[in-house]
Amino acid sequence: MTGESGNSTFRVADGPVAVTPTRESGRARVAARTQNALTIDVEDYFQVQAFADIIDRSQWDAIAPRVEANTERALELFDAGGAKATFFTLGWVAERYPALIRRIVAEGHELASHGMAHIRADSQDRAEFDADIRRAKELLEDAGGVEVRGYRAATFSIGRSNMWAYESLAEAGYHYSSSIYPVSHDLYGLPDASRDPFHPAGDNGVVEIPMSTLRMAGRNFPASGGGYFRLLPYPVYRWMVAQLNGREGRPCIFYFHPWEIDPDQPRQDNATFRSRFRHYTGLERMAGKLGRLLEDFSWSRMDAVYHDVIANRQRS
Repeated sequence: MTGESGNSTFRVADGPVAVTPTRESGRARVAARTQNALTIDVEDYFQVQAFADIIDRSQWDAIAPRVEANTERALELFDAGGAKATFFTLGWVAERYPALIRRIVAEGHELASHGMAHIRADSQDRAEFDADIRRAKELLEDAGGVEVRGYRAATFSIGRSNMWAYESLAEAGYHYSSSIYPVSHDLYGLPDASRDPFHPAGDNGVVEIPMSTLRMAGRNFPASGGGYFRLLPYPVYRWMVAQLNGREGRPCIFYFHPWEIDPDQPRQDNATFRSRFRHYTGLERMAGKLGRLLEDFSWSRMDAVYHDVIANRQRS
């Protein structure tokens, strides 16, 4: 894969893929107080990639769930902060907690798909991926009573080897994806991908809205929350968002998980040190930091912040 955010072509493992920048690419016009995109990946603590090697999916239904209570707590935090959000939700969750899905929609948030059972998209063949995203969309729409237009791959797992996923998403009725993180990371990342929204499969395809990065010293630094938000001192992260909004004139996409505001969750002592460090560091401070973030910046749904980008795709 080659190129920076202004380039028109990326090269992937099986050849060149045309990338058509949206009309919103580059420095967008922003209001005096930029609206940023608040997102939450709705999954339980035992479904994360960090524990995939020690907790088998066959065990999930035997584990006491915490996702419903934690997501409800997130809803209360958003309500207190006057924020709306996009909930990228597992079909597995929608199937078991339809009342939670209805509450998300009733409180004015966007319902979106995180796939069925947190299986990495780059571990699936096309038939498996197609079945996964269609089943998740069906379950979410049945529970929520609204159209599901957005998708986020588990562990940001769309990349060089599976760019065909965008064709599958379009065929399944999705309008946008937020599945690429333009950083270097051992589990994910395409550091040379566009930092602006783009069409991986042409003008009439799904719009990819990549996770936020801050460009400094010739490289991209992660600025979308998650574990980095828990690890960094809050003033540092606040400065990063302010730089995105001010110097770069673009919104920030922030994401976290319901389990990140749950410091009392059961500990997985048999996980590796790296997995435990990534998963547990900063949990006890997360809710407080999140409250400050909601107060310091303006936050809304993905489909509101990127309305014109998504609408342009629909008109194509």
